[in-house]
Amino acid sequence: MQFNLTLAAALLAAAALPAGAQTPGAPTLPLIAPTKPIAGQSQEEWSKRWWRWALSFDDDGSPVGDPDGSLCAEGQSGPVWFLAGTYETARTVRKCRVPAGKTLFFPLVNFIAVEPDDEEESCASLKRRAAELAPAPTALVLEVNGKRFTGLAAHRQVTRRCFHVADDDDTLAAGNGFYVALGPLKKGRYTLNFGGILPELSQAVTYTIDVD
Repeated sequence: MQFNLTLAAALLAAAALPAGAQTPGAPTLPLIAPTKPIAGQSQEEWSKRWWRWALSFDDDGSPVGDPDGSLCAEGQSGPVWFLAGTYETARTVRKCRVPAGKTLFFPLVNFIAVEPDDEEESCASLKRRAAELAPAPTALVLEVNGKRFTGLAAHRQVTRRCFHVADDDDTLAAGNGFYVALGPLKKGRYTLNFGGILPELSQAVTYTIDVD
C-alpha cells in the first residue's frame, strides 16, 4: 500500500492541536473501555466480526469504499453498528443515519493478514504478519462533537485465535489494529473525526451521524 505523506502530515498536525470547541447542546458519546464486553462479546471478537462484515461486500458495493456514506446501512444488524474506514490511504467524508440505542464500533486504523490463495499458513504466522503491519502508530485521533479523546493506544485489539473470513470460506485470517466503541447512541447529530498513521497506511475519516 502506498503511504500518503501529505495526509500523514495533516493527521499529525490535527493530533497536535487542542480539541475543537464543543457545540453547545450537542449530545455526548462515551468511549467504552477496550476491555469491556459489548452485548456479551469481547471487543476482540467484535474486531473479527468487523472484518467479516467489511470483507462480505464486492468492492463497488462496500461501505469501506463508499465515498459519501450512502452505503453505511449495508449489512448492519443487532446492537452494534459498524463504521467503515477506507481502502489504503485516503481522506473520506461521509454522512450516515443510525437508529438510537446502537453502539458504534470501528477501527481508527487496522490491518488483516489473510491466508494466501491455495496455500496453507499457520495461525502463528498470520498473527506475526498482522503484528508487523500494525506496529506502534505515529498518531491516533478520535474526536466527537469537538471532544478529543486520549489514551487511544490502549484500544489495540489483537486476534488471539485466527478466524475464517466468511461462513462459507475456509480461508484463515488474523487482525491487528486500534478499534473504538462508542455508545449507546442517543437521538441527535454527531460529528466524528478519526484516523491513525502506521508505516504503510494512514487513515482520516469524518462521519456526520444523525440518530433517530
